[in-house]
Amino acid sequence: MKKLIDKTEFKRQLKDGLSIMVGGFMAVGTSEPLIELIVESGVKNLTIICNDAGYPDRGVGKLISNNQVKTLYASHIGLNPISGELMSEGKLEVHLIPQGTLVERIRAGGSGLGGVLTRTGLGTLVEENKQKISIEGLEYIVEKPLKADLAIIRGSEVDHYGNILYHATTRNFNPMMAMAAGTVVVGAEKLVDEINPNHVMTPHVFVDYIVKE
Repeated sequence: MKKLIDKTEFKRQLKDGLSIMVGGFMAVGTSEPLIELIVESGVKNLTIICNDAGYPDRGVGKLISNNQVKTLYASHIGLNPISGELMSEGKLEVHLIPQGTLVERIRAGGSGLGGVLTRTGLGTLVEENKQKISIEGLEYIVEKPLKADLAIIRGSEVDHYGNILYHATTRNFNPMMAMAAGTVVVGAEKLVDEINPNHVMTPHVFVDYIVKE
């Protein structure tokens, strides 16, 4: 059975310099309570891997606004002007990755693959300093897998084993990130006794800790 931990125990998982995957798409499917706990902890120099920079007051944007993020891997930052300002000032290292490539790199990290091949970004800044190979006359960029020390994901319904069901679009990056991190913590919107096995979207084997939101 997975361990249900309280917010204080969650904070004990945090330390300076962690790499953290954060599920969500424009903060939809992001565990805001877990983000708030990271803000309260005050840990610094984080590497955040997520779809986007959120908003200044939502999602990972709270961490960026609080100057806790050193490096950001994301597909876009346009909804959070603070991230752009910090990047321009050299205070935030940003790696912009095409969205499809980003999720495939995370999937590769969780599946033990050496990387993925993509033609997205050929002839642009995306291909700079990356290996390229040719297969049957077509050129591909070799994109390396992404992994993290910690993933914080959000489940709409979570049972006491850690099985997860996501409602609608809150699913987004969460299942992939649950596979690609050393420690996985799920913020449970609703704790339930049981989830129909046919409806489980992330099996409990990928989840280490549960925090009731």
